[in-house]
Amino acid sequence: MASKNLNSNLHNAKNAKNDEFYTQLSDIEKELKHYKGQFKDKVVLCNCDDPRVSNFFHFFSYNFEKFKLKKLIAICYKNQDMDLFSKNNSEKAIYLEYYGDKNGNNVPDPLEIGIKCLKGDGDFRSEECIELLKQADIVVTNPPFSLFREYVAQLVEYNKKFLIIGNNNSISYKEIFKLIKENKVWLGYNCVRWFNTNNGLAEGARSFWFTNLDTTKRHEDLILYKRYNTTDYPNYDNYDAIEVSKTANIPVDYSGVMGVPITFLDKYNPEQFEIIQLDHWGILGNLDNVVNGKTLYRRIYIRNKRIGAS
Repeated sequence: MASKNLNSNLHNAKNAKNDEFYTQLSDIEKELKHYKGQFKDKVVLCNCDDPRVSNFFHFFSYNFEKFKLKKLIAICYKNQDMDLFSKNNSEKAIYLEYYGDKNGNNVPDPLEIGIKCLKGDGDFRSEECIELLKQADIVVTNPPFSLFREYVAQLVEYNKKFLIIGNNNSISYKEIFKLIKENKVWLGYNCVRWFNTNNGLAEGARSFWFTNLDTTKRHEDLILYKRYNTTDYPNYDNYDAIEVSKTANIPVDYSGVMGVPITFLDKYNPEQFEIIQLDHWGILGNLDNVVNGKTLYRRIYIRNKRIGAS
């Protein structure tokens, strides 16, 4: 499926406020294996999940000892309409607490999982859910796409570590990009392209892991080999910077401002590059970059810190 169509699926879901895209266990396993050491003695919260069907709860409960967790909390939203996190028809919002295997069978048995009812509907913005958030050290989940900005703002407000999934377009949200530029949020190791849905089918959707847990990749230099020339790297018509159409083509010898696709962030090392601005939310206002009369899709302005400013 073409990337345009993949993003369109999420965009349509956002417009319809149908946020029921469920993360596959294989995607969780593939990403979480990079952070194991950072979870030792931590309280993990999955607050946009139905623990009975959530692969996040499944992963952490079955890997509780392996990750040396202190406690696992999962919140199940009361199902009232389609704009919810749970695909079960829960009559009451509940939350689960798990402290690890007690009987030595290495399986999270029902008797080992404490189930408690919430007074409200389990909305992550409610006071009782915020109290659970305060207990957490790390939040891991796939929040509703339509509430992504609000969800991240809450995590930042309460100074929480997190590893969450957001769609590709989230990068260009004004509030999210500001956090990325300030090195308060960055991308994880993998993309997430396929989700389960209520009808059991996997919907294509290009998304990223957003986190403030440290990663090794954000300290690795992007290997550059191309040389700058005016033919391959034209100047924008409406801004003093050169166009670099692919991240891999960033010239090794150019010290000025360059416009790169937003997928650059997947390779971003803040020690190698300085993020200057996103075209839409800064220098160009609401406009896109133009090269030789041709309008381009969203660009991030960057500068190579290794060779200094021009």
